[in-house]
Amino acid sequence: MNNMQDKAVIVTGSGGGLGRAYALALAAEGASVVVNDISNDGAEETVAMVKDAGGTAVASVGSVTDWDFASSLVDTSIASFGRLDGLVNNAAIIHDRLPWEEDETSLRRAIEINVLGAMFCGTNALRHMVAQDSGAIVNISSGSYLGLSGVSTYGATKGAIASMTYGWAVEVQGTGVRVNAIMPRALTQMSTVRGTKSTSLGLSAKAVAPSPTPDVIAPLVVYLLSDRAAAINGQIVRNDGQEITSVQPPFWRPGVPIDGRVPFDTMAAAVEQVYGTGSDNK
Repeated sequence: MNNMQDKAVIVTGSGGGLGRAYALALAAEGASVVVNDISNDGAEETVAMVKDAGGTAVASVGSVTDWDFASSLVDTSIASFGRLDGLVNNAAIIHDRLPWEEDETSLRRAIEINVLGAMFCGTNALRHMVAQDSGAIVNISSGSYLGLSGVSTYGATKGAIASMTYGWAVEVQGTGVRVNAIMPRALTQMSTVRGTKSTSLGLSAKAVAPSPTPDVIAPLVVYLLSDRAAAINGQIVRNDGQEITSVQPPFWRPGVPIDGRVPFDTMAAAVEQVYGTGSDNK
């Protein structure tokens, strides 16, 4: 039996790239797919590919930044397939610009698509899923949220997705709904626009192999939406084509006691002790 048999899933931004790979992989495992994209040609092409492979899909063309349209994606799934079991919050744009080169228009666009779009689709899907006591969401984050040169705004939007994943996972505990995220690394049109910048605060230093194709990443999404992943909630999983890595949630460092409001020197010494940067630690 296919792992997604009799399930219906919305995949946003699936007119190409990773989104298309997710839609094709889900359909191959038996899911009926709502293919969303702002490009009619892209969405219809993905639907045709699903159908040519023997799967089931419908296109829903529109922007996830429109609240009413995001809500209509749920309606489309129910009207077309009689149910909604999963959402892949994939729609996003790359934003490759230094902070001091930003402008208001491009900043707003990145946040509206990458953050609000995911929130709009997710909150509408969650309303339905919580009411039916079942469902799963996979959000798409990025290692850039840990700090990556050249894409700090994009990284910030993906950090919001990570935080949203943790928060939603807490909210849905005990409801039968699960929320997880992945950090994919794949060769797509978006990744080629970004280039090869790699200076990072949070990513471990290691040799970077060539990016895999999107079909290498897609099985992870299928797994997280499947019943086999029923015990997994609130996790961010990285797939770079070489290994599967668990991204640990943020945690508090061991603390240094202070007694309320303290003088500057005492405060400085406490912070420097936490980070090991003071003169006594050199």
